[in-house]
Parts: sequence; C-alpha cells; structure tokens
Amino acid sequence: MKGLLKYLKEYKKESILAPVFKMLEASFELLVPLVIGAMINVGIANMDKNYILSMGGVLVFLGVIGLICSVTAQYYAAKAATGFAAKLRYAMFTHIQAFSYEKLDTVGTSTLITRMTSDINQVQNGVNMFLRLFLRSPFIVIGAVIMAFYVDVKAALVFAVAIPLLSVVVFGIVFANIPLYKKVQDRLDKVTLATRETLNGIRVIRAFRKEADEIREFDEKNKTLTGIQLLAGRVSALLNPLTYVIINLALVVLLYTGAFRVDVGGIKQGDVVSLVNYMSQILVELVKLVNLIVTLTKAVACASRIENVMQIKEGMGLDLEQSADKSDTNSECKVETAEMTSVSEDEKNIEETCCTMSSISSVLQDAFIQFQNVSFTYKQASEEALSNMNFSIKKGQTIGIIGGTGSGKSTLVQLIPRLYDVTKGCVMVNGKNVKDYDLDELRKMIGYVPQKAALFKGTIKDNICFGKEDASDEAIEEAILVAQAKEFIEKKEEGLDTPVEQGGRNLSGGQRQRLTIARALVRRPQILILDDSCSALDYATDAALRDGLSKLSYHPTVFLVSQRTISIQDADQILVLDDGEIVGIGKHEVLLRECEVYREIYDSQYKEEVESHES
Repeated sequence: MKGLLKYLKEYKKESILAPVFKMLEASFELLVPLVIGAMINVGIANMDKNYILSMGGVLVFLGVIGLICSVTAQYYAAKAATGFAAKLRYAMFTHIQAFSYEKLDTVGTSTLITRMTSDINQVQNGVNMFLRLFLRSPFIVIGAVIMAFYVDVKAALVFAVAIPLLSVVVFGIVFANIPLYKKVQDRLDKVTLATRETLNGIRVIRAFRKEADEIREFDEKNKTLTGIQLLAGRVSALLNPLTYVIINLALVVLLYTGAFRVDVGGIKQGDVVSLVNYMSQILVELVKLVNLIVTLTKAVACASRIENVMQIKEGMGLDLEQSADKSDTNSECKVETAEMTSVSEDEKNIEETCCTMSSISSVLQDAFIQFQNVSFTYKQASEEALSNMNFSIKKGQTIGIIGGTGSGKSTLVQLIPRLYDVTKGCVMVNGKNVKDYDLDELRKMIGYVPQKAALFKGTIKDNICFGKEDASDEAIEEAILVAQAKEFIEKKEEGLDTPVEQGGRNLSGGQRQRLTIARALVRRPQILILDDSCSALDYATDAALRDGLSKLSYHPTVFLVSQRTISIQDADQILVLDDGEIVGIGKHEVLLRECEVYREIYDSQYKEEVESHES
C-alpha cells in the first residue's frame, strides 16, 4: 500500500481536512451524553423546564454542527478517494501499455483486467473509509472511556476490561482474514479468465457442442471462489456477535455497578445514563471499526496485487540481469558485425557466426536489417522458439516468410519492432541494435499488421488514422487504394465516415484485413510487416495488393508472412522456417530445386492443380 500512496500527493489538503472534520464531529458527539446527563440531574430532578429547553437547544446545535462537519468530511474523503483511484488507474494503464508481449503473456489479460477494475475499486473504498473512520472511531472509543472516567472512576472500570477484550477479538479475526481475501481475489482472476475465454470463443464452443463442458468447468471455478468467499464471510461474521456479547455483558455489569453507586449516593441517575450512552457509543463505533477493518483488509490485499503489477519493470521484457548485461550484449553484436563484414582468418569462427547456407554466408555492409545469431525462448518454455537466425536484408526488398504451423514465422517478425526481445544475439536495423532505439523512434519506422485484424469502435477513417492521426487526405487515399479497400468503402453510403462496431463486427474478415493494412500504410513506414494478414483475401485481391506494394513511391522493406507460396513467390528473398530454424533462403525457383520443405508446401498447394491441367 505504501508504494501507492504517492498518488494521494495531490490530495494532501483533502486527506487532512476529511479526518479533521470527522474529529470535530466526534468531539461534538462526545458532549451529547454529558448534556443528557445534565438534563436529568438538573432539569428533570428540579422540574426546571427552562433548563431542559436550553439543554435541548444545545443538543440541536450539536446535532446541526455535527451534521455539517460530517457532510464536509465525506465530501473531502470522497474527492481524495476518487481522485486517488483515477490517478492510480491511469498510472496502471500507462504502465501496462509499456509491457512487452512477453510480460502480457506472463501476467495474463484477465488478471490485469481484474486488478484495474475490481482491485482498484476496493482500494478506493478502503481509502474513503480510512479517511472517514480510521481516526474517528478510535477517537470516540478512547474519548468515551476518558469521559466515562470523568463521570465516575469506579463505574468506568468496566470500560477498562471490555475494550482490551474487544480489541483482541477484532484484530484476531481481521488478521486471520487477510490471507483469505488474497485467495478470493486470486480465484476471481481465474473466474474472469474462464469468462473471457468462453465469451471470446463462444462460436467455436457452439460449433463443437462444448457448452456443457464449459458450463461444468466454469461451475467448478465458481464453486471454488464461492467456497473461499463463504469461508472469509464466516470468519468476518464472527465479529458482530462476539463484539455484541462483550458489549452487552459490559452493559449489564455497568448498570449493576451504576445502580449500586446511585444507591449509596456516589453518582446521580443522569450519570448512569451518560455512562450507558458512552458504552453504546463504543459499541456503535466498534462495529464501524470492525467493518472498516474488513474493508481495509480487502483493500490492502488488493493494493498488494496492484503493486505486484506496478513493480514489474517497464520495457521490452528485459530481466534485471539481462538489463545489467545490456552493454555486453551490444558490444558482442558490434564484434559480430565487424566479423561478418570482413573476411575472417579463422574459418571455424565464420561457420559459428554466420549461417552455413551459401546464400547468406557473408553479410553485405549496406544491409538494412540484420539478424545475428538470434535465438528466442518464450517465458517458461522448455525449448527455443527460434534458433540461430542469421540473415540480412537490403533496404526496399520484399521478404517472404513461410513455414508450417508453429515454425516461428510470427515470432521472427515480432522481434523487429521489439514486441518481444531476443534471448540471444541481436537484431540490427540500419546498423543499430533495436534495443538501442527509443521505442517511439523504432515503432514510427514500422507498419505492423498482425494476424488477427483488430479494429476499434469509431469510423473507417478513425481506424485508418489510428496509424497516423494527422494523416493527409492524399495519404489516406493512397493507403486505401494500395490496400484494395477503396472499392468496398465507396460502396458504403457514408464512405470513410461509415461507423465501425467494436472489433469490426459489422465488416467481413477480408474488409477488416484490408483496413488494418491501410492503417499500417497510412504512416508510410520504412518497414512494413504483414503477418499472415492476407489470409482472408482472395487470390486476385492478394495479387493486386502485392502489385500495389511494389509500386509504392517510398519503397518500404516489406515482410510477407504467409501460408501460401503464391503470395510470396515474387519476393526478393524467401525464408523457409521449420521448427524455429531457417531451412532455406533464396528465390522461389531456387527453393523449389534445393529446399525440400518449401517444395512440399508448394506441391501440397498446387500439385493436384498442375496434374489436372496436364491431363
């Protein structure tokens, strides 16, 4: 919780004024039993109506002033709590935006959603209740004890016994509940994850008639969450009955002692009423304190979970040790660059540094993008997803990447914009390690189109301009023309102002893909990455798109990741991946002759068609 208090800095005034006004309200409340006692001892005993009316006026005055103080305190407490939560939520969202794919994979989307919503709401409630009651309740309890001793020392000894007993019960149950509330939030994460996965995959679930299985699995997770919540609730439920038992026993003893003291003339009847009122005040405030502590227990557990996310280092997946060794890694890459651009005397070192394939055995000095001994392993994975990647690309070239499912195609291109960071080796762009680039600078050079076409609620123009907010009309026109989106946009009555539903639900798969390509093209990137983003396009549209890309005036370096050989066969270089390794590199005709994996992919797609034409 301490690490989050910095978000309260702008609300220091409110954080001070809220408890101050609550203390004022409590002070006036502590005077009420004395006024009532005086009314009984003087006014009623002497049948003095004027005195009774004057004391009644004092009670009304104390009530009005107390109400004003209470409302003022509530206003400042609410302002501080909501402002704190808003700043914390913004800071957390900003922090998460800096996470690499690796960290998002590790933490989990459902967990982040829970911590940004439910957890922050719990912390907000905790701050609000803390400012209102944390000082007020103990102040009234201690003040009531002091006032009781002021009224009569002997009768007030009951308070001295009851308060410690109540403290033991309250704090004992609270400390027992803290770990339970942490478990509740962890189980809530799992329920949120199950809900999110089910809703995202509802069509697949229905297609395979797995509704009953999903309901059963969700029911199991929900029952686990319910069980822990019930356990925590049962422990919390002990607070009220136990505190009431202790307080009521104390009241019985107090009435007996008070009656005895009145009988011997030690105190008056009004003093006994005052003592009973103070005991009632203590009871009410302890119940409030109990509820406050339960709320704070939840808030502290949630704050701990939020801090765990906030303490995750920002950046692109570098651990602390990797970050410390960054300079060594960079120097290693520089040495490798020197070795790869000159002829080494040690042929063995050349074989270890460069790819053994003849077409990439030497790296050109004017290479725009270089992969040098690049390997990558996903977090908690037992094997490398990519191994010993070595190749170079000139500026303006078109690179095709093909391979079987799970061969590492998407992983490879995601290393260029640092969506993931390499585990070994380095990726060089324009002679500079991508880790040495400022992320904004690097990403502005790149237009990336992911496999899943992601659109946002708004208009078609809003989604295209997401790639560049200040894009000119000419740039937008060029982007939609090259992306083959102009035809279907013109058919829409509202054109570029056509509304797009969340996720692009009101558009077909091909239309969504073309808009995401236009979004990448509108920024006129130096590097364009199409990560299997043409899978929903027919062959004619795919061919027109590739033709348009080849005629772009700014000549970007294009990466085409595809499952179709026809989509990449005209590329300047084709990388063939198999199980995370490069098994072939070259042009289409060369790979057909020399690369078995590429030939198998090609034959599986076109052999039957060729045979039918020949017959």
